[in-house]
This record gives sequence, structure tokens and C-alpha cells, in this order.
Amino acid sequence: MVYLTRVEHFNAAHKLQNPAWSEEENAAVFGKCANANWHGHNYELHVTVKGEPNPQTGFVCNAKELSRLIKDVIVEQVDHRNLNLDVPFMKGKFTSAENLVIGIWGELKPHIEQMGVQLHKLKLNETPNIYVEYMG
Repeated sequence: MVYLTRVEHFNAAHKLQNPAWSEEENAAVFGKCANANWHGHNYELHVTVKGEPNPQTGFVCNAKELSRLIKDVIVEQVDHRNLNLDVPFMKGKFTSAENLVIGIWGELKPHIEQMGVQLHKLKLNETPNIYVEYMG
């Protein structure tokens, strides 16, 4: 089994807030992430697929096609958008990095399977110091 990772980038705004809580409670739990005027991140998305190399190409999958797929399915939906308001697969969810990576998995998985490989892992860097990983 060979693992191939493609990295893509996007920028997005969000706000972490529990509507059942007061402003003070939200600020205590979410800090600056509960800012009433939103805040943004420069996200870095690592998409890892796995499979056996094709004997005719030596590729697990074509990295250019994988890049195009990630851009079409994910980046076009989230780049320079408000995750709370503009992204259909995040509607009604807390826009934490954890929930975002789960949402991205759900969007990508069926498309990646059509490429003849398996989605193995997603890694989403929210900041240089914080990232989440998800393996379905």
C-alpha cells in the first residue's frame, strides 16, 4: 500500500459561539474565536489517499487530478468564505477545526473513491500551532 498526500490552501472566516450561552460564557470558552466580528485563518489541508501504484503509470493516482478534485469539491466552497454562513456542509454546526475536517471528509470521500483510491487521512492546519487529523 502506498500513501500519497496532496496539500491545498484556503482562507476562511468563522466564529465559535454556542447560541445557548451568554457572551461572557462564550468568551470564557472560545476566547478570541467568539469575536462578534468574526476572525479568519489561512488553512492548510493535507489530503492523503492510499492504493497500489498503477503498473502503467507508477502512480497511486494522478496528483494533478487529485488537486483539481480538492479545489473543485472543497476549496471553491470554503475559500474566502464565512464558514458559519456561506458553506452548506457546515450549516448548523460549530465551525471548529474538528467539525470542519469531518465535513471535508464527507464531501471528498465519494469523489476520491471514484478515482479508484481510498481516502486515508485528512490533516487540517488551522494555525502554525494547531492542526487536527481525521481518518474517517
